[in-house]
Amino acid sequence: MMTHREALEVVARHRKDQVVVTTMGSVAIWPQLSDSPLDFHYLPSSMGQGVPLGLGLCLAQAEKGRRVIVVTGDGGLLMNLGCLVTVAQYRVPLYILLIDNGLYEVTGGQPVAGARRTNFAVIAQGVGIPRVYECSERNAWAALAGEALQGEGPVFAWLKVQGEWGKATPTAPRPMAEQIARLREALR
Repeated sequence: MMTHREALEVVARHRKDQVVVTTMGSVAIWPQLSDSPLDFHYLPSSMGQGVPLGLGLCLAQAEKGRRVIVVTGDGGLLMNLGCLVTVAQYRVPLYILLIDNGLYEVTGGQPVAGARRTNFAVIAQGVGIPRVYECSERNAWAALAGEALQGEGPVFAWLKVQGEWGKATPTAPRPMAEQIARLREALR
């Protein structure tokens, strides 16, 4: 099984001009791989808001065809699973990457409800997301990422990664106001 970092390294190699929204554990890794004004590290007080933020960015930038990658965790997605139903109503270039480690990693490593039993691919297909991918090995993800991160959306990629215990809650590399200003300027 690939690590969280390996999954994001593949994304970094295939990312072009997409906005990348990271949440929770990915906020600790992505800044080591990218420092673009199109990177937005989202750590709200409530988990599960990355996908709605990404959808909002796609809709607000529809004339420009702005593509948005949202990297979310299994725990966060479960806290707002209904967002997938909303996303499926739109044909937008939104690429949802689910990092599934089976844990609430940044709050102490508690198991996520339904960990390793919940079939996120079936859920995404069931709500009508047209392109769904599933990978647990780095090489398989590397082979699929080019296709998965381009073209018509929305897209859902379920990336199963190794869980890690004892990780601290990350902090964004820049204050929220600075991130918003950088992203706003980059989207002009």
